[in-house]
Amino acid sequence: MKIVILDGIAVNSGDLDYSVFAPYGDTTIYDRTPLELAPQRAAGADIIFTNKTPITRAVLEACPDLRWIGIFATGYNHIDLEACRERGVVVSNVPDYSSDGVAQLTFAFILRYFSKVEEHNQKVHDGGWTTCPDFSFTCAPVWELAGKTIGIVGFGSIGKTVARIAHAFGMRVLTYTRTPRPCPEYDYVTHCSFEELLRQSDVVTLHLPLSPQTQKLMNRETIGMMKEGAMLVNTSRGSLVDEEAAAEALRSGRLGQLSADVVSVEPILENNPLLTAPNCVITPHIGWAAYETRKRLLELSIHSMEQFLKGEPIFVVS
Repeated sequence: MKIVILDGIAVNSGDLDYSVFAPYGDTTIYDRTPLELAPQRAAGADIIFTNKTPITRAVLEACPDLRWIGIFATGYNHIDLEACRERGVVVSNVPDYSSDGVAQLTFAFILRYFSKVEEHNQKVHDGGWTTCPDFSFTCAPVWELAGKTIGIVGFGSIGKTVARIAHAFGMRVLTYTRTPRPCPEYDYVTHCSFEELLRQSDVVTLHLPLSPQTQKLMNRETIGMMKEGAMLVNTSRGSLVDEEAAAEALRSGRLGQLSADVVSVEPILENNPLLTAPNCVITPHIGWAAYETRKRLLELSIHSMEQFLKGEPIFVVS
């Protein structure tokens, strides 16, 4: 059996062991694969693993024996699912592997904004405490999370993890989801309309997939519904946010802070308006980057492949 990993460096930059694939077949690993080389590199594969390399109809045509595609991720909008169905190719993603890591980053953003650790640390290193006549000083407003309202848009595994952490901090938790289900263990959560969530929340955090319905969900109109000076966090998909509208809102003060781990085009383009907007924190899609998170992803990917080979595929998206 021929296994091809098209962009292995994304999951494993050297701290994980790809030899775990050896027992399953002849495995070829590419660190990165440009779109134009994907058909050539995938040619003849029985199984393909991809993180972000698109699987197009041209790739599928180069792989007449292809049986299964494993996605080293949860999102699958880069896979031509219609072409896969036509050819009987099963596609599986890996859901829920990154909930702890993404929720942790979400609160790293929130704590950074509310506690101002970075600003005060820099002031101390610049000599501000050495020359201070008092034992304590502040150089920026600091707020408690207790009593603040967090609005969680999307209430899947990551949204629920964020809710638990927020509750532990004493925050009031609002959620909006298109398909609310009874969750007795989350009795401290209040489900509400999207508009109500925006108007009441001190922090709005996005945890939902990208779809035609959620494209630019946060736009000039919806950002305008938010509390003035509220914080917006996006650790889901960059295109959930209209970046030009967000930059305008940051410049006007309508948004107090935007913290984003994702942008509409990655790597970020030089002309992305968020790069020059005030009060904007951007990280390079690291929510899934923790060693434990990637190790779990690799283990679940191997398990998913094993289940497919047994004739019992899991995590099937097509």
